[in-house]
Amino acid sequence: MSKNFQVNGMTASVEKIEKLWQREAEAYAARTPKSAVLAKEAASHWLKGVPLHWMSDWELPHALFLKEAKGARLKDADGNLYTDFCLGDTGAMFGHGPEPAVKAVAGQMARGATAMLPSELALEVGRLLSDYFGLDQWQVTASASDANRAIIRWARGVTGRSRILIFDGSYHGAVDDVFVRIGAGGRTELRPGLVGQVADITATTAVVPFNDREAVKAELAKGDIALVLTEPLLTNIGMVPSDPGFMAFLAEAAREAGAFFALDETHTLSSGRGGWGRAHGLRPDFLVVGKPIGGGVPAAVYGFTAEIGARIAAFNETRAPGHSGIGTTLSGSALQLAAIRAMLAEVMTEAAYAHMEQLAARLEAGLTWVFKEKDVSWHVLRAGARAEIGFTPAPVRSGAASAERMNHPLERALHLYLLNRGLMLTPFHNMMLISPETREEDIDRLTEAVSAFLTELFE
Repeated sequence: MSKNFQVNGMTASVEKIEKLWQREAEAYAARTPKSAVLAKEAASHWLKGVPLHWMSDWELPHALFLKEAKGARLKDADGNLYTDFCLGDTGAMFGHGPEPAVKAVAGQMARGATAMLPSELALEVGRLLSDYFGLDQWQVTASASDANRAIIRWARGVTGRSRILIFDGSYHGAVDDVFVRIGAGGRTELRPGLVGQVADITATTAVVPFNDREAVKAELAKGDIALVLTEPLLTNIGMVPSDPGFMAFLAEAAREAGAFFALDETHTLSSGRGGWGRAHGLRPDFLVVGKPIGGGVPAAVYGFTAEIGARIAAFNETRAPGHSGIGTTLSGSALQLAAIRAMLAEVMTEAAYAHMEQLAARLEAGLTWVFKEKDVSWHVLRAGARAEIGFTPAPVRSGAASAERMNHPLERALHLYLLNRGLMLTPFHNMMLISPETREEDIDRLTEAVSAFLTELFE
């Protein structure tokens, strides 16, 4: 390892970054003694000491145990308060415990959470979904992963084709079909970190670089692609924007090739009411929305056009009876519908988005000024209420380029530095979300703290 590394014209020693992290780690341990005790006790019962092993991805001396969360605020087991810019990694994009959702869920729980029967709520929620997102027909699942599995199956069944097309670095949840990447020589290969993977899905999933029109055309020309599945911009490998017109190109190219075009908007719901596609006048064949739509209740939806609904109905007439491989028992429950209705009608409003956009723009402007003032060649990329710091002068165009710009020691030092000052970013990258409950002073505190971090790091 080099003694020094460059960050776009700025130099910081590895030793300095490590020293900074160690200092902050000691401060964190001193602030969170109760969390330390709880973490030690939990290790006896939970894998990696947490109910979901992803929770161990926070680079902390020990897990931070939550006492309560409300709006854009968290309190840990030791009573420390945080402004939350992670917001459950998008699961609480509209704040923790929005009151309309709390009341709806509590009321529905008292009347019955699940019965494998539709409730009268289904009529209202169906109308709300179509009005909100612009597609005709809908289904409810327990997660966006389930929704993506469903549309992949429907697309393959209806078209009679086996392959799907995704983009290198994209994120579509825990779906076997998407766990591929571009390897040596441009070949499609399984992601190396998979656990227990036995099926080689490289024959049925094609992966190409994001924003690469020629690579898309080449795969579609083979005539066996059932579905083009994409995020409007990459969100889980750092934010990578789509080139102007690229999404529209994908939609047209897919349809001309006899394939379906699907937008996974689970993360880009931050872009505005109805998501990125609605904001940019793009109507996909399939749409997936997960995480925040249930206000914390496990829920997701996928929508499709009336034409596709008719094709699905016709296909169902031809298949053998039995489990389709699509759906789970708790999906479409009255509890989910109550939560979704409250979120769409009362929480995810135009006024909420206006507030979120205004503060996100304030954050973008503030951080951009800080980087210029500190002479650091970083940038801020924003998709509505979602913003991210990139360690390059300007956004990159592919997942591979975004992976290369990441700097793990620098990221973990920044995150812990901010956490100790009551500011929580997502642990997986430099993403910041603005909720309807976020305040101007929260934005200014974050901007000032990033400025202070850069002063310590580079001066």
